[in-house]
Amino acid sequence: MKRVAWFAVPVCEIGLIVCLLAGVSLPTPLLLAAEAVVLVLVVLEALILRRHYAAARRSGTGRRDALVAAVRTAVPTPVRRLTAQEIRSWGNLVRWAARRTHGVGAADLPVPYTGPQTAMLYGLLSVAVVETVALALLIPWPLVHLIMLVLDVYTVLMVLALHAGCVTRPHVVGADGSLRIRYGTLFDLRIPAADIVSVRADRRFPDGGLLQYAPAQEDGDGDKDGGGVLDLVVGSQTTVRVELSAPVPFVRPLGATGRARVVRFHADRPEELVKAVRAALPPAPGVRR
Repeated sequence: MKRVAWFAVPVCEIGLIVCLLAGVSLPTPLLLAAEAVVLVLVVLEALILRRHYAAARRSGTGRRDALVAAVRTAVPTPVRRLTAQEIRSWGNLVRWAARRTHGVGAADLPVPYTGPQTAMLYGLLSVAVVETVALALLIPWPLVHLIMLVLDVYTVLMVLALHAGCVTRPHVVGADGSLRIRYGTLFDLRIPAADIVSVRADRRFPDGGLLQYAPAQEDGDGDKDGGGVLDLVVGSQTTVRVELSAPVPFVRPLGATGRARVVRFHADRPEELVKAVRAALPPAPGVRR
């Protein structure tokens, strides 16, 4: 029921707003019925949230922690993660304008990964700007033009925010040889130095989307104990391969989880990253780094 509420409420409200702004005349009974449904769903969700909050408070949890626990229980994980990513996206734009990076210490090495996608993102941004100007000249209806203008400006800002997130959140090689592999606000994987068995430059061109995961195979690159192969693809390529002594957990952008024994990802300067990791790790007999 809670999943229906969280996804039905915004869909219903957006549909009503678009119809009203477009000048569609809705029968009063239909409008009242739709708003009544939305109101009922909101009230039900509020009651569920209150129930979880009260249960947490009865167990001795503080107010803030009880509220956090209630939200985590009542709100679906994809909704929470999408909301958090949206908020972080605006912060990335501010950080990008200030030329600051996130999560990079004084002794750490930041490694960018935006090279293969920068031209594509700026091309998409140019198309969005041209579309905005063209629609402003072609659409004669002020209300429709206003709606399209808002959508186009939002698209432009989101493309900029995606690029800003990738620029301000680079991969990080820690002073101890640990790795933090990221893609903007969508993906963040920390690998302790003690878990790294080998790291090397390895350019591949996998097909598919940003995150690709192959489950464990006893006769393949994976691990029979549950660690598969994770590819973090940027611009249809990966350039670094890291093999681990034990599977590490990772979280997908919408909250799904997995465990990887081999991680392949893209870095603009793979040799520099590999050299930094190998230099920081202590030598281990019989282990190839």
